[in-house]
Amino acid sequence: MKPVRICLVGATGLTGARVIAQAVGRPDVRIVGVARREAGLPPGARMEMLVADPSGWPDAIAASRAKVLACALGTTIAAEGHDRDAFRAIDHDLVVACGRAAKAAGIGHMIVVSSVGADRASRSFYLRVKGEMEDALARLGLTRLDILRPGLLRGPRAERRPAERLAMLAGPAADLVLHGRLRRFRSIRADTVAQAILALAKEKAGGRFVHEYDAMLRAIRRARG
Repeated sequence: MKPVRICLVGATGLTGARVIAQAVGRPDVRIVGVARREAGLPPGARMEMLVADPSGWPDAIAASRAKVLACALGTTIAAEGHDRDAFRAIDHDLVVACGRAAKAAGIGHMIVVSSVGADRASRSFYLRVKGEMEDALARLGLTRLDILRPGLLRGPRAERRPAERLAMLAGPAADLVLHGRLRRFRSIRADTVAQAILALAKEKAGGRFVHEYDAMLRAIRRARG
């Protein structure tokens, strides 16, 4: 079976790195990473890495000859020095630009990592930007758009985020009280999100699909048969 070529934007972040790791040894997928800088690859990784400034990413996305674009870009307002414009430039503008580049390159399927609670009408600036990003991607007219909305991501980060580190330690205990409609707010391992991305890359039905905690787990189970 011919492997599914996945263009991975945000290959050096937490989720992107886990996608690469999860793809090791899998003949059914082929990753082509797009990033600003070189990234260390796990043992056994067989992939291409296209390094360019974001202004050159449209060309890199086209050169990937991929069937699916997986976008794992994301930062925090704190990481951008509490500059809301800088945060929006990455989590909205750059993500949407990647979607446009995919459409122009003939890539009809996009998978994007957003956030639980994303809503363009939210009072939270962070969640409002995420919601606006989702809506902008939906308007591009892609054949299929998969939106992943994880809660707190658990996993090793290259950069130090003390507040998130504390939240990750408390996450599993807090998850125990999140039941029913609150399950979507449970923390989730970045490896699990990566597995969901690889699973969804092989889906063929058209449309716009939103995947929160349980839906990501279902996608993984479907792929495993």
